[in-house]
Order: sequence, then structure tokens, then C-alpha cells
Amino acid sequence: MGSVGDAYDNAMAESFFSTLEAELLSRRRFASQAEARMACFSYIEGWYNPARLHSGLGYRSPMTYEAEEEAALTEP
Repeated sequence: MGSVGDAYDNAMAESFFSTLEAELLSRRRFASQAEARMACFSYIEGWYNPARLHSGLGYRSPMTYEAEEEAALTEP
């Protein structure tokens, strides 16, 4: 992400893990490590990446952002 010693080196990762913990992990207990992994996968691939609104994308979902970018590139 950044250069060695850069203050912003881990900011994006820390922000993501903070969101994951607040929205998923702190709200439930898991019976096994496999269940926790499945819950994390479902959260990331089912909600966070495709549907959740991201401030860095102008409060659009990544899927909406990518579709708009693709449309802008293909316009004559």
C-alpha cells in the first residue's frame, strides 16, 4: 500500500478489519473455526464487496462503481 515507514501503510487494512469486527465478529459466537471462516467469506463476498456503500467510491457499491466506469469507457 505505502512505502516502508509510511504512516498510512496499514490504514486501509485496519479500517476494513475494524468494520468486519464491528459488523460481524462482535455480534455472534462461532461453534468452530470453519463456521467463522464461512461467516467471514459470506460477509466479504456477499455484502462488503458487492453491495456495501463505500465512501471512497462516492457512496456507491463496488458493483455499481465498476458498472459506471465500464459504461464510461465504452461510450463513444
